[in-house]
Amino acid sequence: MLKWYNQTTMEMANTWIKCKTWLYFLFICLALQACSSEPEHSTEKAIPKEKSYEVYTVEIKNMKFVPDSIAVNKGDEVVFVNRDMVTHCVTEEKTKAWTSSAIPAGESFLLVANESSQYYCALHTVMKGKIIVK
Repeated sequence: MLKWYNQTTMEMANTWIKCKTWLYFLFICLALQACSSEPEHSTEKAIPKEKSYEVYTVEIKNMKFVPDSIAVNKGDEVVFVNRDMVTHCVTEEKTKAWTSSAIPAGESFLLVANESSQYYCALHTVMKGKIIVK
């Protein structure tokens, strides 16, 4: 029988197998490290803080503010939504400190409530409401 390999060939083959095994091991370690490490400069956006205010809705329908009285905390938002067929407005009653201007049907007005106030529709003065800031 003819031997096609010798001791040197076997040693080289074993060395090559060991070298290949170590290279695979090194590659797997580097791949795992790349997957698990945090990037130096994160591109993630900061998680927004929860809003510290509530949003309340007052509907304008059938020539009324519904509800006509609402209790909120300072800084809460009140959205007036015109669900009526005609244009309305929301105006602070005592000093006219704020007004929405005309709110067409289907539109809305946002108010940040900082103090208690009574309001009315300047176009239809029988429509009245109240915001109570706690």
